[in-house]
Order: sequence, then structure tokens, then C-alpha cells
Amino acid sequence: MKIFIINGANLNMLGIREPDIYGNKTYASLVEMIREHCLKKGIEAEFYQSNHEGDLVDYIQSAYKNADGIVINPGAYTHTSVAILDAVKAVGVPTVEVHISDVDSREEFRKTSYIRLACKKTISGRGFAGYLDAVDFLAEGK
Repeated sequence: MKIFIINGANLNMLGIREPDIYGNKTYASLVEMIREHCLKKGIEAEFYQSNHEGDLVDYIQSAYKNADGIVINPGAYTHTSVAILDAVKAVGVPTVEVHISDVDSREEFRKTSYIRLACKKTISGRGFAGYLDAVDFLAEGK
């Protein structure tokens, strides 16, 4: 099984950006945690992060016939990007939306998620562990 782990805008700033919300761990530590989890489960994980919407769309499109699942945290694009939604719909790869913070308990605009319309599940507010939950969900074939 191959899963694409995709992170959007500002996720590269983990450990620096609002540590009271996102914690002190870095993006590199997130990738390493997911990589180790996937290795134990025999899952191939491919990682991608970009602050550019079009790059994220291109990478999602590359999942077509190349990935069995997508775990995505689009960052701020969650609340604004129809293009990312359309890309996920187009490739037809089972997708789980992940957010480190509990977006539903934050600002009102964060309660809107366009990508959620194309996802099998949303995991929010579980910190880095939410990514592992998403990988496990996809591995179970739900």
C-alpha cells in the first residue's frame, strides 16, 4: 500500500508558528513519526509539502494510479480552495483530511472545509497523532 501524505500552507513552519496551538515539534519530526509508523505497518509513505495551491493540485493529480490513499492537511487552503477539492475528486483516491488543531473550536471561518466534501473522514484536534489515525483508517480500507 502506498499513501501520499500532503501538507499545505505553513505546515513547514511547525515548531515556530503558534506553538500554543500547534505545539513545539517540527515538520521534520512529524514526517519522521509518520514514516516510522508506516514502516511498522508495511506501508510506503510519500511526503509532500507546499505553500502553493497549484503545486498541491499538481501533486494530488500525481496520485492518480500511483497511490492507494491520501492523507492531507491543506492548511489554510482547507477553507478557500475549490481547486484542491476538485483535484481530490478527480483522482478518486480515498482521502482523509487531517488538522493538528481542533478547527471547529477556532475562528468561525475555519469551520468551513471545501476538501471535506471529497474525503472519507476528517480527523481534527488530535495533534500529530491525527496523521497516524488517518494512515490506519486508510490501511483498514474503510
